[in-house]
Amino acid sequence: MKALVYEGVETLAFRDVPMAARREGEHLIRIHASGICGSDMHAYLGHDARRPAPLILGHEAAGTIEDGPQAGRRVTINPLVTCGSCAACAAGRENLCASRQIISMPPREGAFAQFVAMPERNLVTVPKDVPLSKAALAEPLAVSWHAARLALKALHPDIERRALVIGGGAIGLAAALALRAMGVEDVAIQEPNAARRAFLADHCGQQAVAELQGIVPLVVDAAGYAATRAAASAAAAPGGVIAHVGLGEDAGGLDIRRMTLQEITFIGTYTYTAQDFRDTAQAIFDGRLGPLDWPEQRSLSDGAAAFRDLRSGAVAAPKIILDPWA
Repeated sequence: MKALVYEGVETLAFRDVPMAARREGEHLIRIHASGICGSDMHAYLGHDARRPAPLILGHEAAGTIEDGPQAGRRVTINPLVTCGSCAACAAGRENLCASRQIISMPPREGAFAQFVAMPERNLVTVPKDVPLSKAALAEPLAVSWHAARLALKALHPDIERRALVIGGGAIGLAAALALRAMGVEDVAIQEPNAARRAFLADHCGQQAVAELQGIVPLVVDAAGYAATRAAASAAAAPGGVIAHVGLGEDAGGLDIRRMTLQEITFIGTYTYTAQDFRDTAQAIFDGRLGPLDWPEQRSLSDGAAAFRDLRSGAVAAPKIILDPWA
């Protein structure tokens, strides 16, 4: 099969690789759409030790079951593979499973390929009227759905529901969409890139700002850098909540003194539970997250150029989705 292979820092090659191998209880999935995530970009830049070269990246995907009695079934993929039996899994917090694996990280190759193998429990059926390119957004949207759910759960019920999302990429936009779907009507996205701000406003119907003036009860940091954590610390209202989902860099930025004196809750959020993923997929199918017509679509064979364009800041769209068969 063909795949886009990460071969070293800022080096990707579209080439032949061995066919994806199914383990017991897994299906072979023909990939029709696979999105580029920020974590793929971190690996591409050599910043993610968990993703050593050579490796097939990509974990935001949808396609069809290739063989067996369910051949042709349209599915979106939950890429987080867990044991299903530990205390975390039994509690419905599969994302905290100590033996969790995710495709695009050893030992599981990713979905920037024509095929990938996945367990049955990781597949959600996609209705015939939903494009697979839209269904592939379930994974990044689920990340933000999970963050929004935890943040709202932590917010005092008497505090006004207003929010700031820091970062206007796919995760940030998804956080704004999730918050609105959960009843938060006043949401702003803080994004430094002027072209992306314009895209968010003109194509996604979002309130996009270069810098927030004032404070808000709920802040989602969808970038995760020292500078964005500093901005989140300053923007959170007394008694407010910061949900931190970005993985830009490890340390720095938080104003711990202000957070302590103002009783600001900080929550680190990682991926999603299996129920979060199913709920997000259903919200997509029901249209509760909007038309989701903002990704840019390209061929997987042009994936290296897509990464270069993202690296240079030349992409206004919050998401690029790659098609292995185009």
